[in-house]
Amino acid sequence: MTNRPEILFPLHKSLTSLDGIGPSIERKMRGLSIEKPLDLLLTLPISGIKRELVDTVFMYPSGRYVVVEVTIVRHQPGRSKQTAYKVIVQDKEVSFNLVFFHVRKDHLNKVLPVGEKRIISGKLELFDGIQQIVHPDYIIQPSEKIEIKRFQAIYPLTAGITQKIMRKSLHSALQLLPELEEWIDPSLKKSRSWPDWSKALKLVHEPTSEEAVAPTYPARERLSYDELYAHQLTLAIARVNNRKKVGRKTVGTGDLVASAVDELDFKLTKSQKVSIEDIKEDLAKPFKMNRLLQGDVGSGKTVVAFLSLLSAVEAGGQGVLMAPTEILVQQHLENLRPIGNKVGVVVEALTGRDRGKERDRKLAALLEGKIHILIGTHAVFQSGVHFLDLRLAIIDEQHRFGVRQRLALGEKGQSVDVLVMTATPIPRSLALSQYGEMDLTVLTDKPAGRKPVKTVIISDNRVNEIVLKLKKAIDKKNQAYWVCPLIEESEVLDYTAAEDRFKALRANLGEGEVGLVHGQMNSDEKDEVMKKFSEGEIKVLVSTTVIEVGVDVPSANIIVIEHAEKFGLAQLHQLRGRVGRGTSESSCILLYKAPLSENGERRLSILRETEDGFKIAELDMQMRGAGDMIGTAQSGLPRFRIADIYHQEHLIDIAQKDARLLLEKDPTLRLTKKGNASRNLLWLMGQEQAFRLLSVG
Repeated sequence: MTNRPEILFPLHKSLTSLDGIGPSIERKMRGLSIEKPLDLLLTLPISGIKRELVDTVFMYPSGRYVVVEVTIVRHQPGRSKQTAYKVIVQDKEVSFNLVFFHVRKDHLNKVLPVGEKRIISGKLELFDGIQQIVHPDYIIQPSEKIEIKRFQAIYPLTAGITQKIMRKSLHSALQLLPELEEWIDPSLKKSRSWPDWSKALKLVHEPTSEEAVAPTYPARERLSYDELYAHQLTLAIARVNNRKKVGRKTVGTGDLVASAVDELDFKLTKSQKVSIEDIKEDLAKPFKMNRLLQGDVGSGKTVVAFLSLLSAVEAGGQGVLMAPTEILVQQHLENLRPIGNKVGVVVEALTGRDRGKERDRKLAALLEGKIHILIGTHAVFQSGVHFLDLRLAIIDEQHRFGVRQRLALGEKGQSVDVLVMTATPIPRSLALSQYGEMDLTVLTDKPAGRKPVKTVIISDNRVNEIVLKLKKAIDKKNQAYWVCPLIEESEVLDYTAAEDRFKALRANLGEGEVGLVHGQMNSDEKDEVMKKFSEGEIKVLVSTTVIEVGVDVPSANIIVIEHAEKFGLAQLHQLRGRVGRGTSESSCILLYKAPLSENGERRLSILRETEDGFKIAELDMQMRGAGDMIGTAQSGLPRFRIADIYHQEHLIDIAQKDARLLLEKDPTLRLTKKGNASRNLLWLMGQEQAFRLLSVG
């Protein structure tokens, strides 16, 4: 592990080494995730205020910041400590008030002595028809007027930290900036008019105009690039490291895949064919595969997975497909085993439910190589589960784990090829920043014959009309889902809502026609109800969001989502994907509770207008931000201090190309000037894990 370069030591000192920061302020700064001078320097202004120099505030608009010379006329203390203390002042034309709360009288008499002149700066307001400035930012002698900045940075704050504290400590921190070797290519730097790193920080913390606090300001854009480049460099190191891991060349004959394709009752889409080729090429290489297969709802990922597993079997090996739930494992088994039987491949399932002799039988067959493809839940990773020759593991990754966890998994160094699949369309900028160390394959088109799902938005006071529609649908042998709302993230309350809807629908549609699944049921109970639903015994399935995960019932062609306004866009899109899997017309009914917020209305309208999961994901990220969209805590999504991955996708592209190019020329980051300079950047951006990966490699 490399030690931090000495030139960066001052930036990692205690905050108390800065002017105006004692132990108490140091503790409070943690509320802004500031623990050292470097953190402070990377906390950029969120806006700025323009101060206008005026002779008089007469007829001047409220809400503006002014700098004005005044004469102090008189003091008017409040009746009690709780009421305002006013100081009446006179500019060149009118008198107005300076207003203070919770201040000492002797202090105000000292700074604002009657009869003398002072320069005042602050925000002008109108109160009871009289102009005033509450707690002026500056009260100084006329000779000191030059000290007041006409444009001033505004920083994010937390309890106990003021703008004054931020400015003072930043002024001190800026004195610590070292002159560092440049890590950006001169041509890129010149083409975008980017300043040096230390100059960029000085410019963003001492803005002189509105432009200087915009993300497009060259100094700010440069700092965004630095942050993205450090992150992409870490991912690129992980990628190179992964490729050094000894893999095994898995080259199939193509016979089983061709036979299986002949057995399918549909034609593969263009992007399915491309995906299968990508995976086959990866399997044939001598290093470990590390690929993400991303596809929208219903784009046919399972077929791609199965045909890829057959390539591993052709080469004399075995494959495993890991699914998030037992229901899904069962469904994959029912869909894939018949094709396996026809082409002479043994497909078996293993879940936590397999016990005793049945489990022992499967484990023995697996170890002897008699099971070619295993489908299972996370139970397949338990101790005691051994393969004769496992070549390919496919993880149908319902709950994505983050970059750090994947890097840790990669360090284990097993020679099994790994393919990760996700059914959640991810905006490209997010995929680059979250999965940058993986090769990416995207399924863009849907299988032929899929009909669009008609989406309608209806107020919940028309619930009775919906129930009548369901009655008619049942008479025509159709099936429906009825999804109940998320209530304050509480499973117990979710269950109550689902139970109430279940009882109401049963009363209307008949005892045996309606089933119920929710998170409080055990796996056996859930599976029993789902089985009855998929076999057509139950016509309407009432559920909480447990059906979100890939369950496939082709005759279900209606989904009603109650309180649709409470769900995220991506989740609504996933739920809608449960219907439209057969040949008949399908519909999704979004029931909302009036009044709808502007944001709620926009979300539901987007769903009505498009079925393109990638477009929906882009709009979702635009509305909610990347962290909220995935839920930063469980996503492993990198937290950027400066960069905005939604609006700066072009910078991620440049950063990724630069990082990969550098590693081709300088794999240890020690052979070139740029490599050594980039090491400093990795330290600055807290990417120490890159050095661990370099040493592993």
